[in-house]
Amino acid sequence: MGRFDGRVAVITGAARGIGFGTATRFAEEGASIAIVDLDETAAAEAAAKLPVVEGARAIGIGADVSDAASVDAAIARVVAELGGLHVLVNNAGITRDNLLFKMSEQDWDLVMNVHLKGAFLMTKAAQKHFVEQKYGKVLNLSSVSALGNRGQANYSAAKMGIQGFTRTLGIELGPFGINANAIAPGFIATEMTDATAARLKMDVEDFRKLNAEANPVKRVGFPEDIAAAAAFLCSDEASYITGQTLYVDGGATLV
Repeated sequence: MGRFDGRVAVITGAARGIGFGTATRFAEEGASIAIVDLDETAAAEAAAKLPVVEGARAIGIGADVSDAASVDAAIARVVAELGGLHVLVNNAGITRDNLLFKMSEQDWDLVMNVHLKGAFLMTKAAQKHFVEQKYGKVLNLSSVSALGNRGQANYSAAKMGIQGFTRTLGIELGPFGINANAIAPGFIATEMTDATAARLKMDVEDFRKLNAEANPVKRVGFPEDIAAAAAFLCSDEASYITGQTLYVDGGATLV
C-alpha cells in the first residue's frame, strides 16, 4: 500500500520541474493527482505522463493561481472529477530577477502575485474542504533565497513571506486536523535554473558544478530530492509536524 492510497493531491506549477517531480512521487505512492498550471495543455500532457496506480487518476487543469475566480473553479473541478481533496502543494512560481534599482514595479508585483497571493488563494479555497473533513495537508515551496540573494529582492521577499504564511497556517488550521509546512530548496537542477545559466551566459554543466561546490555534499539537488521530503511532510507520518520550514539544500545554508 502507498502512503497516499485513496488521497487526492493538487500540485500547482507541476507541468515541469520540482512540481512534476513531486506529482510523480505522489502518484507512485497511490495518490490521484491534479496538476494545476497556467498552461492547461502542458498540465494535461504532464498528467498523462504520471505513473498512476490502479484505482487512481491524474488530470491537468489550467488556472491562474493569482486570480480568485480561476482558483475557485480549479478546486471545484478537482473535487468534482477526482472525488475529494486531501493534499495541496503550492509550488507555482516565477522569477523576474534584477538588482533593486533596475527592478520594475511590474516585476515585483508578478512575483508577489504568483508566489504569495497564489499560495493564499489556493490554500483559502482548499481549506474549506479540509476543515469540513477535519483532514488536510498543505505544503508551500519557499527557497534558500528567502535568506537573501543578490538580484532577487522580489523573489527573496516572497519566499520569506511563504515561511511566515506557513507558520500562521499551522496556528490557525492545526485545530481542524490540518498540517501546514514548507520546504526551502537549495539549488535544484531544473529548466528554471538552466534558464538562469543561459541568462548569465554560462554553460549549464559549469553552472551546476559551480553551485555543487557551494554546499557540503558537493552536488546539486534534483526534483526527486524535494519530492521525497514533500512525500513525508504530506503523509500521516508527519502528523505531529506543522508550521515548519525544512531546508533541503545539501547543507548550503550551513556555510
